[in-house]
Amino acid sequence: MAYRQQLLPMEKVFRDPVHDYIYIQHQVILDLINTSEFQRLRRIKQLGTTSLTFHGAEHSRFGHCLGVYEITRRICDNFERNYPTQTPGDGGWDDHERLVALCAALLHDIGHGPYSHTFEHIFHTDHEALTVQILTSPETEVNQVLQQVSPDFPAQVAAVIQKTYPNPQVVQMISSQIDADRMDYLLRDSYFTGTNYGNFDLTRILRVMKPYQGGITFAVEGMHAVEDYIVSRFQMYMQVYFHPVSRSMEVILDRLLERANDLYQSHAVDAEATPVMLLPFFNNNFTLHDYLRLDDGVLNTYFSHWRDSRDQILADLATRFLDRRPLKSARVDATTQPLIPTLQKLIEQAGFDTHYYTDINDSYDLPYDAYDPKMKKPRTQIELQQKDGSLLELSTVSDLVRAITGKVSGDQRFFFPKEMLSKNAENDLFKPIYQEFQQYILNDRLVVPH
Repeated sequence: MAYRQQLLPMEKVFRDPVHDYIYIQHQVILDLINTSEFQRLRRIKQLGTTSLTFHGAEHSRFGHCLGVYEITRRICDNFERNYPTQTPGDGGWDDHERLVALCAALLHDIGHGPYSHTFEHIFHTDHEALTVQILTSPETEVNQVLQQVSPDFPAQVAAVIQKTYPNPQVVQMISSQIDADRMDYLLRDSYFTGTNYGNFDLTRILRVMKPYQGGITFAVEGMHAVEDYIVSRFQMYMQVYFHPVSRSMEVILDRLLERANDLYQSHAVDAEATPVMLLPFFNNNFTLHDYLRLDDGVLNTYFSHWRDSRDQILADLATRFLDRRPLKSARVDATTQPLIPTLQKLIEQAGFDTHYYTDINDSYDLPYDAYDPKMKKPRTQIELQQKDGSLLELSTVSDLVRAITGKVSGDQRFFFPKEMLSKNAENDLFKPIYQEFQQYILNDRLVVPH
């Protein structure tokens, strides 16, 4: 369906460290960027607690969303120039789809909240459902801007996010195994964390990307660029996204919010430290307006208040989070898993409430995924197109990808207070407990003591 695609008299640019310039050509895109809901994304870090491990990772979801828009714009340009549709159903690109693709790219993360994945876990929110709500609710500025394109346009953009949009080319640009979202966050996260693992040849990948009836494919001669992307992604998961310190700070954040919620539910919260803006979430009865008021700064302000709470656990967890005092962790496997109750008993004897100060955290459950064509719910596969038009699934022709497909290991870790590893506890009442505990830890792993 053709939408009104009003162009700006002169294109505007955002200067970007990853893409150099981000080109804004449509009035609707500029208007969306200027909405209050989109500007909120400046106040939400893209990588949450990861900035406490990689200090450069202060970048926001605002920058990431602009980057996803820019990659999508380049894909549309390539498709329009090289693969335009000639007859309906020929698998070529219909440039009337450009605006819905660009808006979906720009707005795909607009429903994220502060420290999003931890917040979602505690308060059972769903950023994708909230994204759809922001797009379709008449009370948002975003909806009002989208309505100016056409009355059904907000629902069309929402359908791309929900993966129900009828054209799979548009859906796969934003959400597939190799999409604008992942390509931007790998490059952006790599840049800001100061690591090189996430770098790959974006220009080459965009060059070999092609539309076809089933969605998007890649010319077979571009296989090595796609391999490079898969390996980059694998490395970023292992080295950055699954980093034990980031996960440890996430555990503290999770327990901190949980403790505040528990105190509120038991009417034990200090009146002066009542987190008014979080109460709708504690009460499990929040509106979209309540949600959009939150950002990282709001949560950090409450954490700062909670440092002085009369509740020792709340005050301690808030201090550990704000002052970056991570829990320690050790890797667990099937043979050492049964040791955990013994260790928890020792931690309790050392004066810690194990509910708030320990956790078993499995990196497979983190909100990142790995390329695996054999998953129970396989995502869109990466297809390579041969000269005759036939398609090959990537791992069937790439030895490199086959070697890591389905084998992203991650790890399972047991998290506990750093004090349990204390070596200088001469006058400490708990010295014998620490010493007993330490017999179970060797080389960052739980072990059965000799």
